[in-house]
Amino acid sequence: MAGERIKLDVTTREGLGSAEARRLRADGFVPGVIYGNGGEAHSFAVAERELRRALTGDHGMHAILDVVLGDGDRKIRHAVLKDYQVHPTRGRLTHVDLHEVRLDRPIQAAVVVELVGESVGVKEGGVLTQVGREVNVEALPMEIPERIELDISGLAIGDSARVSDLEAPEGVTLLDDPENVIAAVGQPRVEEEPETVPEGEEGAEGEELPDGEQPEEGAEGAGEPGADAAGDQGTTEG
Repeated sequence: MAGERIKLDVTTREGLGSAEARRLRADGFVPGVIYGNGGEAHSFAVAERELRRALTGDHGMHAILDVVLGDGDRKIRHAVLKDYQVHPTRGRLTHVDLHEVRLDRPIQAAVVVELVGESVGVKEGGVLTQVGREVNVEALPMEIPERIELDISGLAIGDSARVSDLEAPEGVTLLDDPENVIAAVGQPRVEEEPETVPEGEEGAEGEELPDGEQPEEGAEGAGEPGADAAGDQGTTEG
């Protein structure tokens, strides 16, 4: 379960714009916005190291962040990660959006589905495919699970596991269609062997004969002069 609250000290960000954001990133900070329940938004900056510490570990991305804005405002805002951006090549966090929540009201979140066990179909040579990697759930902020496990050990070739086969923890409601497929075991892949021609049975058409060897009597094309004569007999005058 999430069940963990991480304190996150941030600084109110007065300057806005791309130039200010670049300056913050150069100094090791990540610009961000926290959205309140009433639509109010606060811009802030947070040290990238502190942000990574808060969003990694056993609690994962579903940890409850106790955000404290600086500049004299010591009010604790309970928030969850809403969105984040990462530099495409450097892998650094470039922006983060947080959403303020109430701990006594349910929220919705996407939770990873983790397959456990070894399918009997895979043991027989079948191919396992995970179609759905996340499911949408609703629960109190402190009850959002880090992941939901799906036991696939009973899946034979041709079987599939659906959302209805997931066992959600108590207090967690699955929001997706129960018929949505999560994982399936298909038939083994059959590799076609390249067609081979037995040695010595290659087509004789156009084949060159050894020096001095004549074609056998009756072979195709050997009687062509006679064929021309027969053709002449069939064209007598009158």
